[in-house]
Amino acid sequence: MGDNLRSVSIGEITTSDSAQDVLVAYGLGSCVAVCLYDPVAQVGGMLHALLPTNPSSALSENGHNPPSATRFVDQGTLLLINAVLKLGAQRSRLIAQLCGGAQTLSAPGFEDDMWNIGERNVRAAQNILCAKRIWIQARATGGSIGRTVRFYIADGRVTIKSLGQGVQVLVLALDTEAPGTKMRAHDVRQEICYG
Repeated sequence: MGDNLRSVSIGEITTSDSAQDVLVAYGLGSCVAVCLYDPVAQVGGMLHALLPTNPSSALSENGHNPPSATRFVDQGTLLLINAVLKLGAQRSRLIAQLCGGAQTLSAPGFEDDMWNIGERNVRAAQNILCAKRIWIQARATGGSIGRTVRFYIADGRVTIKSLGQGVQVLVLALDTEAPGTKMRAHDVRQEICYG
């Protein structure tokens, strides 16, 4: 059976436990794709977020996030974590991969951090994932070119296609030690998040 491509549009979360599913975010510029994967349960999900934080981040009176919450990295990442846990993932096994976050505005006067939405999106994702103690295993972020991201549920593989760059594969390191170190995954998580 062939791959089942499932498009993840801006402000959407898509999750899956089907090995045939490939989640795709087309043309990420400053947007960020947060991919979460549990290699044991073989479930995963992708968030395609537009902005780092929701200025009106308060929950509604009934405790639910508004429908637009997934447009924002801060709220969307939390919703993605909950969605993959509902599919059978365990938080302690979740691995994250981040893609996107390009600097798409490049004109005089746009050097200020306020205008670098891509970098702010990446930082917001890192902050949430670290706070939740989820290991960021790989990333393809920054720069000034767009990316199309494919996330393969069968094995957790993420591929990135960029203009003039070809296809890049982010490979999950499922062994017990992080490549090039003597640290176990838990130690690596602490160094990255709390370094």
